[in-house]
Formats: sequence, structure tokens, C-alpha cells
Amino acid sequence: MKVTEYFEKANGRTLTSFEILPPMKGGRMSSIFEMLDPLMEFKPPFIDVTYHREEYIYNQQPSGYYEKIAIRKRPGTVGICAAIMHRYGVDAVPHLICGGFTKEDTENALIDLNFLNIKNVLAIRGDARKFENKFVPEAGGHKYAIDLVKQIQDMNNGKYLDTNIDDGDKTDFCIGIAGYPEKHFESPNMELDLEWTKAKVDAGASYIVTQMFFNNKRYFDFVDKCRAAGINVPIVPGLKPITKRYQLTSIPRNFYTDMHPDLVKSVNAAKNAEQIIDAGVEWCIHQSKELKAAGVPCLHYYTMGDQETIRRIAAAVN
Repeated sequence: MKVTEYFEKANGRTLTSFEILPPMKGGRMSSIFEMLDPLMEFKPPFIDVTYHREEYIYNQQPSGYYEKIAIRKRPGTVGICAAIMHRYGVDAVPHLICGGFTKEDTENALIDLNFLNIKNVLAIRGDARKFENKFVPEAGGHKYAIDLVKQIQDMNNGKYLDTNIDDGDKTDFCIGIAGYPEKHFESPNMELDLEWTKAKVDAGASYIVTQMFFNNKRYFDFVDKCRAAGINVPIVPGLKPITKRYQLTSIPRNFYTDMHPDLVKSVNAAKNAEQIIDAGVEWCIHQSKELKAAGVPCLHYYTMGDQETIRRIAAAVN
């Protein structure tokens, strides 16, 4: 079933969903089940599975020269989605990214997903490679997320890259996109960021999942601005608890989001690692309850491999 259909059938009830990372290359599929098994009591209608672009490594050759090799450290998104749907009977939402994929790679991935009866995808540009100061698209790939949305929507209309296909099978993907309550760091201002977001919705996106935030006012303001801009699709808040003191600085540096002053005070007042986790959990519970009371369609938790902490939060909110 489509993500948006779950929202419609909920009749105003706030759902709970989770986002997971594929294991590192060479890892076990059982690690995904160990992550999700304790979370299934909260009856998530769908589980997001991230996709990570390739990175480059340099292997020294006997000649002394270095060979540049592209590797994916976290492969397996499509297979993990199929395994999740088979084991739990819930929908999986694979992330599709621009980085590291040609348009043909993307089309082939979408064909595989369609064959697996996966009806939902989250279309995002993705990050720059490590040690690159800006996003560089793959040769023959997409530069922006809107182009990815358009390709998916083309397939929904039976249009494939091969122009010799006159009567292609029409897929039926529900397309999600990312939203930024504090604007995307590359956007010059929020107004232009909203224009780009609306363009993706107009191109075929059906719902938005926000980047993590730690001040609910930012989310509520973002929703108001979206509605004023004519963006009327569901907007799902993305949440992550603070579990380490260094995250007070690393998350703003990496995700360009501000920390609420009260959260910072609470974490800094903690005397040990356990108290830091408690402070982060309590703040995320506070955020979740306020958002739920406001009638958000879904609380979407970024697990980051930490099911125990996420389970504490979900148990307190549900």
C-alpha cells in the first residue's frame, strides 16, 4: 500500500515509522531483524531503508601508483526491503539517490522494485562524496532530486529511457521527498528552498519527510510556510534523539540544524553517559508528544542502529 494511503486510512491518528541503515558490506541480514524485531510492537506501516552512494578508496599498486576504486560500503537496500516485507508484512520504502547512479541504473532499480511489488520510494539527491566540498553527479546521472522525481513519474506514466518502448508497463510508485525545516544548507534562503520543494511536489512527489530537527517550532513554521506556498502534501517530522554529548556540535555541523537551548542545557548538565542518553530521550519524547498532539501524520524516527533508545521513546509516546 502507498504511504499516503496509510495516512488517509489513519483518519487523523498519528502513525509511527522507522528508518534503518543497511549493514556495512560483509554484515549480516540478521542484524536488520535484530534491529527491527523489538520495534514491530509499535505496528509501523512502513520502514524506510537508506541508500548510500559510493566512496573512493586508493589501493597502492606494485608499481607505486595508486588505483582509484569506487566501493559501496552499505549495499543491499533493495534486498533488505524485500526481506522486510517478507518477514514482517509491512511496506518498505527504499531511498533512491542521484549520486553514483546513471539514469539507466535508476531505471533498472525501479524495474526491480516494481517487480518486487514495492510501491513507495523516497527520492533524494544525496550527499557529496567524503572529502568533496560539493555534490558531483554521476556522468549520465541526475544532478538534482527533482530530475529523479521526474524520472520516477515518467515510469508511472509508462515512459522509459528507451524511446523504442511504445507501450511500457506503467509503474505506480508513491514518491516521497526530503524537506528542510531550517532550509537546505545550499539554499540561499527559505523562500527559494520552498520553491524547489514545491517544484518537486508539482513534478509528482506525494509526501515530505523532514530532516531531523530539535525545536518543534521550526517544524510548525515550516509546515505553515509550505501551506502558504501551495504545498499541500503530508509533511512527516523526522526525529532523532541525542545520545552523545559531542552530537551537540557534530549534528549542527553535519546537518545544519540548531539545537534547542533547553536541550543543550540538559545534556551539558548530565554527569555521565547514561544521563546524557536520558536527557536526549526525554527531549525526543517531549518533541514527539507535542507533535502527536498537533496531529502530525506520522512520527518518523531515524534509528541509526540504536533500537533500544528508539524503543524507549516510542513506548513512552504510543
